[in-house]
Amino acid sequence: MNITIKNIDAGKAFDFGRTSSDYAKYRDIYPQEFYEKIIERGLCTNGQDVLDIGTGTGVLPRNMYRYGARWTAEDISDKQIGQAKILSQGMDIDYRPVPVEKLDLPDNSFDVITACQCIWYFDHEKIMPELYRMLKPDGRILILYMAWLPYEDEIASASEDLVLEFNPDWSGAGETMHPVFVPECFYKKFELVRHDEYKLNVHFTRESWNGRMKACRGIGASLPEEKIRSWEQEHLKLLSGIAPEEFNILHYAASAELKKR
Repeated sequence: MNITIKNIDAGKAFDFGRTSSDYAKYRDIYPQEFYEKIIERGLCTNGQDVLDIGTGTGVLPRNMYRYGARWTAEDISDKQIGQAKILSQGMDIDYRPVPVEKLDLPDNSFDVITACQCIWYFDHEKIMPELYRMLKPDGRILILYMAWLPYEDEIASASEDLVLEFNPDWSGAGETMHPVFVPECFYKKFELVRHDEYKLNVHFTRESWNGRMKACRGIGASLPEEKIRSWEQEHLKLLSGIAPEEFNILHYAASAELKKR
């Protein structure tokens, strides 16, 4: 399903369902430290009911399932949900292929609602009261994000430049370390109780970094197939000249924990 948001990629349509196979293979990259910091907060653990909005291929519920929470997860793309179900075999995760704006679940259903790598894609004024309604008293929203740092990592910078050559409208470039975005309207019903920002290294091979970049919004989710193939040829050639077979890419992670008022 194509998504168009005027302040993202100059309003150019994108659909992560177009890149679901690469997304499933190459975007499950969060280090163990990322998950441990969530558990240290006492969130998404044994006995809790958790809703993951914009779940994609279910990266967050799949990787945190072992900590004992009961997970429900939604995504607008039925292709993404299809991949999530394949990758979650043996796990009791309730996947729902529906836009979060149309998610109709009972009041006071969840201890935690998570939004990983997706909060800017939603109609915030519409979903905020619904998330508030679905949360239990003292419930939490946890907004999560991780991105490479192109001004501090030469490989990431070169790869990003190549994406921009093929898709100049891509607005995902030029990240620096900063607090994760919290929609202003959320402060009407929620209190920010904690935010974290920290750097971390993520390990890749040339193949997996190429796959990660190919599955980004600026390439696989938006360009026509012939341009994706041309970009991939150029990117693999670039990596063969600037990167060893295995390497780390410097990233930062950011999170914001909001408490229901």
